[in-house]
Amino acid sequence: MAKSNKMMIQWLRWPIHYRITIVVLLIILVFGELISLVEPREFPTIFDGIWWAVVTVSTVGFGDYVPKTHLGKGIAMIMILAGASFVTAYFATISAAAIKRQNSYTEGAVPFKGNNHVVIIGWNEKANEMIESLYSVKPYKQIVLIDESLKESPLIENVHFIKGNPSDDQTLLKANILEADAAIITADQYKNEHEADMYSILVLLTLKGMNPNLYCVIEILTELQTKNADRAGADEIIKSYKLTSHFIMSSYLAKNGLSKFYSELNPASGNLFKVLPVTENLIGKTFKEASHELLENESILIGIKRGEETKVNPPLSYEILELDALIIFTH
Repeated sequence: MAKSNKMMIQWLRWPIHYRITIVVLLIILVFGELISLVEPREFPTIFDGIWWAVVTVSTVGFGDYVPKTHLGKGIAMIMILAGASFVTAYFATISAAAIKRQNSYTEGAVPFKGNNHVVIIGWNEKANEMIESLYSVKPYKQIVLIDESLKESPLIENVHFIKGNPSDDQTLLKANILEADAAIITADQYKNEHEADMYSILVLLTLKGMNPNLYCVIEILTELQTKNADRAGADEIIKSYKLTSHFIMSSYLAKNGLSKFYSELNPASGNLFKVLPVTENLIGKTFKEASHELLENESILIGIKRGEETKVNPPLSYEILELDALIIFTH
């Protein structure tokens, strides 16, 4: 009794569409073999009986095999009454499972199984613009969007939506953060600047705690939290308050439509900033000489990165050293 009860529990633990499938297959096999034994003239082989059972239970009914005896017809009636209900339930279950899976996907409940992807945290217009830019530059790159406020996925190509708190380990595991290439944390648009920065740093700490090697870019809205973001392990800190103010002031001073130029800085337009190590042929040369050589390859030398110090448009006589990095604008 205990053994049969255990088997029943194990059986009930199986997904319902698996159980219905097994029952339908058993009905087809049993009745297909039974009809071939009862009416061997009409059903010469067991395969013929199984074929008849399949087309009968599925209500297709080709009519190529038909039982002639009363016993054969009785078997057919029992099979139809028993099998048709299970087949209907089977297709209904499959449809319900497909709809449930689709709803789970749009609601952000399906874990991401890929790797080498980019995780974007927070849905806003900045995130939308970043996704479009990344798709233009690297259309093959998978993106996982984590957001707690969205009710359903924005349904953008190559974007897998995860609904949840990005400072929660379980949410990040659903995004497969352990195998991600990078994470970009955008400021929460529903919080004030101080709270948004504190929340972003909390998310950064969670990311780095789970995957210390993950390359993390964080948007900071206040100067006060810049050092905290650095202490939390940010690989790149985007001070949006400075960038915005600098662009606005530059536009005011130029008074000549600089906003159109700023739009060309979008990677989607084909123009990219790159930080590259110094090649051997450029070591010891001046900024002017290196600029001329790079122009031949349709690249513009913007500045030099030396350790933590960055010099944009340094003096033409500025000498390039072996450990320097070149900031290049290319397309």
